[in-house]
Amino acid sequence: MSVLRRCRLTTALFVLLTVVPSLASAQSAPAYVDAGVTNKRGDACFSAADSNAAVRLLSGFLNIWTPRTPFVDAGVEAPAKDNCPAVAKTDWDGIPFSPTDGHIVNQAVHDANIAYVIKVTRARTAQQAIVAYLDDRRGKNASIVDGLGPLTDAWKAGSKQTTTITEVAADATTVKYDDKGNNRGLGSKADEKTKTDANPDMGLAVDLINAASGDGSTEAAKRYFKYARPYRWSKDVVVLPTLEPAKNGKPAEDGGFPSGHAAEAWRDALSMAYLVPQRFQEMLTRASEMGESRILAGMHSPLDVMGGRVLATATVVYNLNKPENAALKRDAYRQAQSWLAIKSGATGEAGLDALSHAAVLANDRFADSSANRAYVLERLTYGFAPVDATDRPPRVPKGAEVLLETRLPYLDAEQRRAVLETTEIASGYPLLDDTEGYGRLNFFAAADGYGAFEDEVTVTMDAAKGGFNELDTWRNDIQGTGRLVKRGGGILGLSGANGYTGGTVLEEGALAALSPAAFGSGDLVVDGGSLILVAEKPVTVGGDYRQRASAVMKPTLGEGGKGGLIVKGKAVLSGELRVTLADGYAPAPGTKIEFLKADAVTGTFGKVSVEGHKASVAYGPTAVTLTIDG
Repeated sequence: MSVLRRCRLTTALFVLLTVVPSLASAQSAPAYVDAGVTNKRGDACFSAADSNAAVRLLSGFLNIWTPRTPFVDAGVEAPAKDNCPAVAKTDWDGIPFSPTDGHIVNQAVHDANIAYVIKVTRARTAQQAIVAYLDDRRGKNASIVDGLGPLTDAWKAGSKQTTTITEVAADATTVKYDDKGNNRGLGSKADEKTKTDANPDMGLAVDLINAASGDGSTEAAKRYFKYARPYRWSKDVVVLPTLEPAKNGKPAEDGGFPSGHAAEAWRDALSMAYLVPQRFQEMLTRASEMGESRILAGMHSPLDVMGGRVLATATVVYNLNKPENAALKRDAYRQAQSWLAIKSGATGEAGLDALSHAAVLANDRFADSSANRAYVLERLTYGFAPVDATDRPPRVPKGAEVLLETRLPYLDAEQRRAVLETTEIASGYPLLDDTEGYGRLNFFAAADGYGAFEDEVTVTMDAAKGGFNELDTWRNDIQGTGRLVKRGGGILGLSGANGYTGGTVLEEGALAALSPAAFGSGDLVVDGGSLILVAEKPVTVGGDYRQRASAVMKPTLGEGGKGGLIVKGKAVLSGELRVTLADGYAPAPGTKIEFLKADAVTGTFGKVSVEGHKASVAYGPTAVTLTIDG
């Protein structure tokens, strides 16, 4: 039997084993966090016994497209090795629909994939063309660094980052320009080979970003899947004219899936989000924008970009979990936080957090959190219709919680895994149902805390540690049957349209209601600490409300019921009431404010004060009324 015929028979068997899940053995394969080292650029076959981790991770693509041969083809002949048969140099020419091309398995998904590229490249704006060009030709880190917003300049100075591409040259349509800068900057050690000095300022941060990309190349997967770039699939794709000189003239060496640019952007963005969690979501938004730029340029398709994101996430998780990187993670984080705080004039992590959100002063184009959330969510699936069941149980990859260590530092590892589990996207989308769950992870949503309380969730925030331990807000719409118990001196804000039913207990520190449904539909018990009410409309407690003698209620009262409390059950009062009036709200003496309503009210506040005013409180059977006396 000829080598070529053997390859074709192996292909047929492999497609059968992969496309029919019941016959696949992927579930028994090692986790990516343990097998990332196998993602090598050399020849390898894809089999249960000896496989490339990146190819296995992205093998859902085989339900859309079957490659020419089931091998990572490096363009050379390879002898038989271990469980891999001998491989002849592939005769794939990289041209869609040629006699040596692969096979489209899901025509509808493939057509939608290319149609998206046609649509956006034909509607591309002048500004999008500039961004797409810069994101293509400039170092990827040099592009995504602006996701740091007001901290960007300080980062560039500390990392010693340089780029030689800052604009679109007048002759870019005929001349290919390459970035001669250093992309990520300078590391902590001098390098004789590149004649670079050691960087004492943020060299460790640069070291960590470099380390997080280890074994992260997309080349092996590209040479396995052999899926053409979109402009080779359709002449209706309008490649950016300024990138015509950058097109590869050798199609067989230029696979489109997965996108290398998108993968590098996501690797660096996730690493920088770890180092600067104050800009966690903004960095992920910038990475998503880089992926979109690749499509706007006509160089990649949505599936290419999605594959790059999935592989990048697995790569960073793999590298940040390496024992040999543990000290580097710690030291790089401390170095980055210290440098940025000093150079930006902030004081500590809390001050850095405040500065990172100084959107107006910094003209931060990532200032709109809601817009960022929608942008990223749309590009997790790119609008593809589900191709499989959408109600499969969530899966969280081994070790994935590492990426939330600095963003949710007051949670333990199991709690961070629960956050990932309750914020991931639905199953069923093309490519994204890998066996470990990387494709369904939504780290943008995870940065906003739990999506559901399945059991009792106890949060202990040590305010003395600063940063998010001192102050944080969960913005997701939290569901589930569990309850929340808040401990520690930190302040936790809840701003979602929450529906969890297990109730809420405040023991220490503070809980801030930033939305009318902040506390779900259960009881609210304030055993200690401060209950802060600042929602624009009255906050509703679905069950009973009980406030102990050592607790404080702190409403900020204003027009339209701002700062008020509506209790569906009984309200049992004690402790202190400390009122602040909202900015611009100046009730005249004698004004009565019915700020608490309940099915029944018992007890009284032991102490009452209104900042800047004299006031008195009257207790009725179903309401508490504050009178401004002067």
